[in-house]
Amino acid sequence: MDLDTFDDLDRQLVHALQLNARAPFSRIAAVLGVSDQTVARRYTRLRGAGWIRVLGLTDPEALGEVRWHVRVQCTPDAAGTVAEALARREDTVWVLLSSGGTEINCSTRAHPAQPDHSLLLQRLPRTPSVVGVTAHCVMHTFFGGSLSLVMKSGSLTAEQVAALGPGAPVERPSGPPPVLDEADRLLLDALALDGRAPLAELAGATGWSASTVRRRMDELEACGVLYFDLDVDWRIFGVYTATTLWLSVAPAELAATGAALATHPEVAYACATTGPTNLHAAVLTKDIQSLYTYLTTRIASLPAVRQVETAPTMRVVKGPGPFPLPPRRR
Repeated sequence: MDLDTFDDLDRQLVHALQLNARAPFSRIAAVLGVSDQTVARRYTRLRGAGWIRVLGLTDPEALGEVRWHVRVQCTPDAAGTVAEALARREDTVWVLLSSGGTEINCSTRAHPAQPDHSLLLQRLPRTPSVVGVTAHCVMHTFFGGSLSLVMKSGSLTAEQVAALGPGAPVERPSGPPPVLDEADRLLLDALALDGRAPLAELAGATGWSASTVRRRMDELEACGVLYFDLDVDWRIFGVYTATTLWLSVAPAELAATGAALATHPEVAYACATTGPTNLHAAVLTKDIQSLYTYLTTRIASLPAVRQVETAPTMRVVKGPGPFPLPPRRR
């Protein structure tokens, strides 16, 4: 099979991993109706070429952190350099070059009790070649995090989803965020690099036994701190255009509009934010013509939307996991 050719089995495997990232290959193979060796071979091919990454990530809200979506306007000659510098920061994810290469969009997170939690926002305006910065605080997420566009792909049947799914969604417990110690941090760092890392490898990173690692992972998932996600090259699903949307919605209709937006098959992420535009979304479509169709049909049918700003993504400098990206994704 050609390296850049994908079939239904590839898409089914990606969907299966999104549902249950650490499921044994034998379980996935049984649900997909193929051999263990076939699943292992397909996964090795996709991961080795940088088409997918399984990531163990932390939920900012579960840790009491605040998220911001930052828009940075740069001179064209400096945007790439500034984006690479932002990507190297540990508190940033989804660093994107858009708007003809003159704007950077990224997400940043920090605990409000940290004295330097706004350090990124303080330093950026002083950076040469940065001509404008706006920041929007995330108030509510309608779709994203452990929910992925892969789940809207329809690659698996309802029966297959039920066989692989982890069950009922995790309800975040009330009370203060859990306190993480150094071993927890080492565990989470290792999972951020490879969400399917073997227990023996995670035990070596933390100094715990394999049984302790398994138990602690279960605890972190149960309290909502840890979740597993896939960083996917969407060309596997025939998607070639990523676009960021900023929408202005009547406040009384914000919740209903955000909930409706979350159901759209094109929407990979949607949240309510502060600022002049109060609804933010990441949209994936087959091409620009499909984007036009989406804007003039599904978006146009939302009665509370008063204004829409769009910015196609030119390059993903950093995704949801640690920087740098695998070679193909760059």
